[in-house]
Amino acid sequence: MNPHSGNQFDDRAATWDADPVKVARALAVAAGIQERVPLSRQMRGLEYGCGTGLLGFALQPYLGQITLADSSAGMLATLDEKIAASGASNLRAAKLDLVSDPLPVERYDVVCSLMTFHHIEDTAQLLRDLFALMAAPGYLCVADLDAEDGSFHGPEFTGHKGFDRQALAHMAERAGFRDVAFSTVFHMSKPASPGQIEFPVFLMVARKWSVGIAATIA
Repeated sequence: MNPHSGNQFDDRAATWDADPVKVARALAVAAGIQERVPLSRQMRGLEYGCGTGLLGFALQPYLGQITLADSSAGMLATLDEKIAASGASNLRAAKLDLVSDPLPVERYDVVCSLMTFHHIEDTAQLLRDLFALMAAPGYLCVADLDAEDGSFHGPEFTGHKGFDRQALAHMAERAGFRDVAFSTVFHMSKPASPGQIEFPVFLMVARKWSVGIAATIA
Protein backbone atom coordinates (compact mmCIF):
# COMPACT_ATOMS: atom_id res chain seq x y z
CA MET A 1 0.00 0.00 0.00
CA ASN A 2 1.65 3.21 -1.17
CA PRO A 3 1.05 6.85 -0.28
CA HIS A 4 -1.29 8.47 -2.77
CA SER A 5 -0.66 5.81 -5.42
CA GLY A 6 -3.08 4.76 -8.12
CA ASN A 7 -5.68 6.51 -10.18
CA GLN A 8 -7.87 7.49 -7.21
CA PHE A 9 -5.38 10.18 -6.20
CA ASP A 10 -4.29 11.01 -9.75
CA ASP A 11 -7.91 11.75 -10.66
CA ARG A 12 -8.56 13.86 -7.55
CA ALA A 13 -5.43 16.00 -7.77
CA ALA A 14 -6.90 18.88 -9.80
CA THR A 15 -9.71 19.52 -7.30
CA TRP A 16 -7.91 18.51 -4.09
CA ASP A 17 -7.27 22.07 -2.88
CA ALA A 18 -10.91 23.06 -3.48
CA ASP A 19 -11.94 21.22 -0.30
CA PRO A 20 -11.86 23.80 2.53
CA VAL A 21 -11.52 21.04 5.14
CA LYS A 22 -8.28 19.81 3.58
CA VAL A 23 -6.92 23.36 3.49
CA ALA A 24 -7.94 24.08 7.10
CA ARG A 25 -6.49 20.75 8.24
CA ALA A 26 -3.11 21.48 6.65
CA LEU A 27 -2.99 24.96 8.17
CA ALA A 28 -3.86 23.57 11.61
CA VAL A 29 -1.13 20.93 11.37
CA ALA A 30 1.38 23.55 10.20
CA ALA A 31 0.46 25.74 13.18
CA GLY A 32 0.93 22.76 15.49
CA ILE A 33 4.37 22.09 14.04
CA GLN A 34 5.34 25.75 14.42
CA GLU A 35 4.34 25.62 18.09
CA ARG A 36 6.37 22.51 18.86
CA VAL A 37 9.40 22.70 16.57
CA PRO A 38 11.92 25.59 16.47
CA LEU A 39 11.79 25.99 12.69
CA SER A 40 14.43 28.05 10.93
CA ARG A 41 15.53 28.89 7.41
CA GLN A 42 18.68 26.89 8.07
CA MET A 43 16.62 23.66 8.19
CA ARG A 44 15.97 21.32 5.27
CA GLY A 45 12.50 19.79 5.22
CA LEU A 46 10.77 16.80 3.64
CA GLU A 47 7.01 16.31 3.36
CA TYR A 48 6.35 12.66 2.59
CA GLY A 49 3.06 11.79 0.90
CA CYS A 50 2.61 15.48 0.17
CA GLY A 51 -0.26 15.32 -2.33
CA THR A 52 -0.64 18.87 -3.65
CA GLY A 53 1.71 20.19 -0.96
CA LEU A 54 -0.78 21.97 1.26
CA LEU A 55 1.30 21.35 4.38
CA GLY A 56 4.62 22.07 2.70
CA PHE A 57 3.34 25.38 1.32
CA ALA A 58 2.15 26.38 4.80
CA LEU A 59 5.63 25.66 6.20
CA GLN A 60 7.49 27.22 3.27
CA PRO A 61 8.18 30.61 4.91
CA TYR A 62 9.73 28.97 7.99
CA LEU A 63 12.16 26.44 6.48
CA GLY A 64 14.98 26.48 3.98
CA GLN A 65 14.76 24.00 1.09
CA ILE A 66 11.65 21.77 1.29
CA THR A 67 11.28 18.59 -0.77
CA LEU A 68 7.64 17.67 -1.41
CA ALA A 69 7.52 13.96 -2.17
CA ASP A 70 4.67 11.77 -3.39
CA SER A 71 4.10 8.72 -5.58
CA SER A 72 1.04 10.03 -7.47
CA ALA A 73 1.87 11.46 -10.90
CA GLY A 74 -1.36 13.47 -10.85
CA MET A 75 -0.61 15.04 -7.49
CA LEU A 76 2.94 15.88 -8.55
CA ALA A 77 1.74 17.49 -11.80
CA THR A 78 -0.63 19.73 -9.84
CA LEU A 79 2.14 20.44 -7.34
CA ASP A 80 4.59 21.46 -10.06
CA GLU A 81 2.02 23.95 -11.36
CA LYS A 82 1.51 25.37 -7.86
CA ILE A 83 5.23 25.76 -7.24
CA ALA A 84 5.73 27.51 -10.57
CA ALA A 85 2.78 29.84 -9.92
CA SER A 86 3.96 30.66 -6.40
CA GLY A 87 7.46 31.68 -7.40
CA ALA A 88 8.79 29.96 -4.26
CA SER A 89 12.44 29.14 -4.83
CA ASN A 90 12.79 26.79 -1.86
CA LEU A 91 10.20 24.18 -2.86
CA ARG A 92 10.78 21.22 -5.14
CA ALA A 93 8.60 18.24 -6.05
CA ALA A 94 10.00 14.71 -6.08
CA LYS A 95 8.54 11.32 -6.98
CA LEU A 96 9.18 8.98 -4.07
CA ASP A 97 7.56 5.80 -2.81
CA LEU A 98 9.48 4.40 0.14
CA VAL A 99 7.65 1.08 -0.20
CA SER A 100 9.45 0.35 -3.46
CA ASP A 101 12.10 3.02 -4.09
CA PRO A 102 15.60 3.15 -2.58
CA LEU A 103 16.21 5.73 0.12
CA PRO A 104 17.30 9.11 -1.26
CA VAL A 105 20.79 10.27 -0.37
CA GLU A 106 19.56 13.63 1.00
CA ARG A 107 19.07 14.06 4.74
CA TYR A 108 16.52 16.36 6.35
CA ASP A 109 16.24 18.27 9.62
CA VAL A 110 12.43 18.16 9.64
CA VAL A 111 10.33 15.36 8.14
CA CYS A 112 6.55 15.76 8.13
CA SER A 113 3.60 13.75 6.92
CA LEU A 114 -0.13 14.53 6.85
CA MET A 115 -2.78 11.80 6.53
CA THR A 116 -0.33 9.46 4.79
CA PHE A 117 0.60 6.91 7.46
CA HIS A 118 -2.79 5.19 7.46
CA HIS A 119 -2.37 4.38 3.76
CA ILE A 120 0.93 2.50 4.26
CA GLU A 121 0.75 -1.10 5.44
CA ASP A 122 4.11 -1.44 7.22
CA THR A 123 4.15 1.46 9.66
CA ALA A 124 7.23 0.17 11.48
CA GLN A 125 9.27 0.04 8.27
CA LEU A 126 8.09 3.51 7.27
CA LEU A 127 9.27 4.90 10.61
CA ARG A 128 12.66 3.21 10.17
CA ASP A 129 12.98 4.66 6.66
CA LEU A 130 12.09 8.17 7.82
CA PHE A 131 14.54 7.85 10.71
CA ALA A 132 17.26 6.97 8.20
CA LEU A 133 16.38 10.00 6.06
CA MET A 134 16.77 12.42 8.96
CA ALA A 135 19.74 14.42 10.11
CA ALA A 136 20.61 14.32 13.80
CA PRO A 137 19.34 16.18 15.66
CA GLY A 138 16.08 16.32 13.75
CA TYR A 139 12.31 16.36 14.12
CA LEU A 140 9.65 13.98 12.83
CA CYS A 141 6.11 15.43 12.62
CA VAL A 142 3.32 13.01 11.77
CA ALA A 143 -0.34 14.02 11.59
CA ASP A 144 -2.98 11.34 11.16
CA LEU A 145 -6.22 9.90 12.48
CA ASP A 146 -6.76 8.57 15.96
CA ALA A 147 -7.99 4.97 16.04
CA GLU A 148 -11.51 4.87 14.58
CA ASP A 149 -14.18 2.30 13.70
CA GLY A 150 -13.60 2.29 9.93
CA SER A 151 -16.24 4.91 9.19
CA PHE A 152 -13.77 7.49 7.93
CA HIS A 153 -12.97 5.75 4.64
CA GLY A 154 -15.74 3.14 4.63
CA PRO A 155 -15.77 -0.67 4.32
CA GLU A 156 -13.79 -0.83 1.07
CA PHE A 157 -10.69 0.76 2.58
CA THR A 158 -7.88 -1.69 3.34
CA GLY A 159 -5.49 0.62 5.19
CA HIS A 160 -5.19 1.39 8.89
CA LYS A 161 -8.26 2.55 10.79
CA GLY A 162 -6.28 5.33 12.41
CA PHE A 163 -3.71 4.73 15.14
CA ASP A 164 -3.58 4.15 18.85
CA ARG A 165 -1.26 6.86 20.11
CA GLN A 166 0.58 4.73 22.66
CA ALA A 167 1.16 1.93 20.16
CA LEU A 168 2.46 4.38 17.55
CA ALA A 169 4.74 6.01 20.12
CA HIS A 170 6.24 2.63 21.01
CA MET A 171 6.75 1.89 17.32
CA ALA A 172 8.51 5.22 16.84
CA GLU A 173 10.75 4.56 19.84
CA ARG A 174 11.70 1.15 18.45
CA ALA A 175 12.67 2.90 15.21
CA GLY A 176 15.09 5.07 17.22
CA PHE A 177 13.04 8.20 17.92
CA ARG A 178 12.93 9.82 21.35
CA ASP A 179 10.84 12.47 23.14
CA VAL A 180 7.67 11.30 21.39
CA ALA A 181 4.72 13.60 22.19
CA PHE A 182 1.17 13.91 20.90
CA SER A 183 -1.38 16.69 20.64
CA THR A 184 -4.76 17.02 18.96
CA VAL A 185 -4.59 19.67 16.24
CA PHE A 186 -7.78 19.24 14.20
CA HIS A 187 -11.22 17.62 14.17
CA MET A 188 -13.18 16.37 11.18
CA SER A 189 -16.87 15.46 11.09
CA LYS A 190 -18.84 13.10 8.88
CA PRO A 191 -22.45 13.65 10.03
CA ALA A 192 -23.86 11.17 7.49
CA SER A 193 -21.66 8.32 8.71
CA PRO A 194 -23.59 5.27 10.01
CA GLY A 195 -20.95 4.85 12.73
CA GLN A 196 -18.42 7.22 14.19
CA ILE A 197 -18.96 10.81 13.08
CA GLU A 198 -16.15 12.75 14.82
CA PHE A 199 -12.54 12.12 13.81
CA PRO A 200 -9.71 13.80 15.74
CA VAL A 201 -6.39 14.36 13.98
CA PHE A 202 -3.27 14.04 16.13
CA LEU A 203 0.18 15.51 15.64
CA MET A 204 3.05 13.31 16.80
CA VAL A 205 6.38 15.08 17.19
CA ALA A 206 9.48 12.97 17.85
CA ARG A 207 13.22 13.65 17.94
CA LYS A 208 16.17 12.03 16.32
CA TRP A 209 19.21 12.83 18.43
CA SER A 210 22.86 12.38 17.66
CA VAL A 211 24.17 8.91 18.45
CA GLY A 212 25.91 10.04 21.63
CA ILE A 213 22.83 11.76 23.08
CA ALA A 214 20.50 8.95 22.05
CA ALA A 215 22.70 6.43 23.82
CA THR A 216 22.47 8.33 27.10
CA ILE A 217 18.67 8.65 27.10
CA ALA A 218 17.66 5.30 25.60
